Amino acid sequence: MTPIVPPGKGQLELPIERELTDDRNADKGGRSFYFFDFDDNVAFLTTPTFIFHKDTGHELKISSGEFAQVHRHVGKHGPYADYKIDYCDRSGTFRHFRDQDITEVEKLAGTRQMFVNDLAAALGFPDVQWKGPSWSCFYHATLNQRPVSVITARGHAPETIRDGIKLLVDKNYLPYEPNYLSLYPVTNLNVRKELGDEKGELSVAALKKLAIRASVDRAVQLYGNSPYHRFGMSDDDPHNIELIVESMRELKNVYPEMSFFVIETQAGRFVKWEVYPGGAEATLCATDQDLRVFEQLALLPPP
Repeated sequence: MTPIVPPGKGQLELPIERELTDDRNADKGGRSFYFFDFDDNVAFLTTPTFIFHKDTGHELKISSGEFAQVHRHVGKHGPYADYKIDYCDRSGTFRHFRDQDITEVEKLAGTRQMFVNDLAAALGFPDVQWKGPSWSCFYHATLNQRPVSVITARGHAPETIRDGIKLLVDKNYLPYEPNYLSLYPVTNLNVRKELGDEKGELSVAALKKLAIRASVDRAVQLYGNSPYHRFGMSDDDPHNIELIVESMRELKNVYPEMSFFVIETQAGRFVKWEVYPGGAEATLCATDQDLRVFEQLALLPPP
């Protein structure tokens, strides 16, 4: 099979000086909380997904980015109408998005989980190819130790996600590890149960919605119930965006004085939505040609 390579274009290298900055509402007791999807958002990885022909069982490999765009059509209509998604963790569609059993001997020999291997492989490409559209915000949040949540569709253990991101520190792409508020690889069986999905029936988008609520509640528990808190999440999947907006709209009703934002990153298009009790308003739209403006006006402090 032909290996999947990252897209030819990712995060533009922006001429923005990286420096420590005060939180936007720090003088009022508020904090800015950054929630990130990882794949095709913080970084482009080569992890493939697989779909299977309904009649022949033939396996077709497609990139995670393409899968995010077409998964609702698989088995229904379009080019993948004759294919199906297989949810078996060992041999199915998402088998490379799950941890595999690795013995202690194999660990001592250097065997690592697929997420760590794929991230290591991505770092062999030029930065412009593996850095996703939200990389700059992820770096900014890490540099300034803003509370960060990683909410991803992957099913690895949270420790595996942490190990992968630590590789970015070891390779000097990040100054240090993020100040983690939460880590939710939402299709991990234990994480599903933690979020209340005991039977494993909820969709990725629904699980992300629960993870957002849990992360906001944790933020209030750890940092207090300040009206000046700001929450923002970036994601590249259109269906996820819909439920993220819905989740934040519900949260806005619970915490009406706090600010909630959704950053939509897909196909070279960037939209910042501010969420209100009755809906969401697009407050900034940009293309990858306008990233400097977008970065300065999204969650980051004003220049």
